[in-house]
Amino acid sequence: MFFEIRNLSKNFGGLKAVNEVSFSVKKGEIVGIIGPNGSGKTTVFNLVTGFHTPDRGFVIFKDEVISNLRPDQICKRGIARTFQIPQPLPRLSVLKNVMVGAYSKTSEEGEARRKGLAVLEFLGLLGQKDVLAEKLRGATMRRLELARALATDPEILMIDEIAAGLNPTESAAIVKVIKQMREDTGLTILIIDHVLNVVLNVVDRLVVLHHGEMIIEGLPHEVIMDRKVTEVYLGEYHVGA
Repeated sequence: MFFEIRNLSKNFGGLKAVNEVSFSVKKGEIVGIIGPNGSGKTTVFNLVTGFHTPDRGFVIFKDEVISNLRPDQICKRGIARTFQIPQPLPRLSVLKNVMVGAYSKTSEEGEARRKGLAVLEFLGLLGQKDVLAEKLRGATMRRLELARALATDPEILMIDEIAAGLNPTESAAIVKVIKQMREDTGLTILIIDHVLNVVLNVVDRLVVLHHGEMIIEGLPHEVIMDRKVTEVYLGEYHVGA
């Protein structure tokens, strides 16, 4: 199995943030995780990437249990993420921000710069390589988040709310980028987003969480038509263009 979450659980005090969640992801697959606010989506991301330690259960990547590793160790093994609230190094240029990601796999400045420039060109940010990150806004900042993660040369990319705050045109452009990433590299992607059209336009499968528990997984059209999903979730999502 390429990637598997097995009986993953995490409590914060008396709150069961994630409770016995299990699913697997094939190499090259794009899987969406949806659910209303507080359903445990970002907590799952935090558990996979080492920002939280599970109370129970395991995260398994290429036959290795990684749920006891630090974020930097998990990144070096090939799992990278973006954040719902972008977290650039504001006083560094766009290029140097991306080079920070590249340094996870190399100690050579020249190699990190080459990787950074290649990623920026792919994401349409090359013309802004010398701009300070604090000057970026909206869709450009979201692309920088993607660029920093991609520069780590991941096998799995975890994307958290990449379309938040974007207009329909910007969201459609991000969808195109995500599709192109998979097409060009075979990258495996897990994605959270409240804009349903972003998720539905890119994923192979959907996983639905509610109160920290997985209630259904399957093909997008089957999941969206499920009665419980329709009644409990669709009213809480902003459906984009």
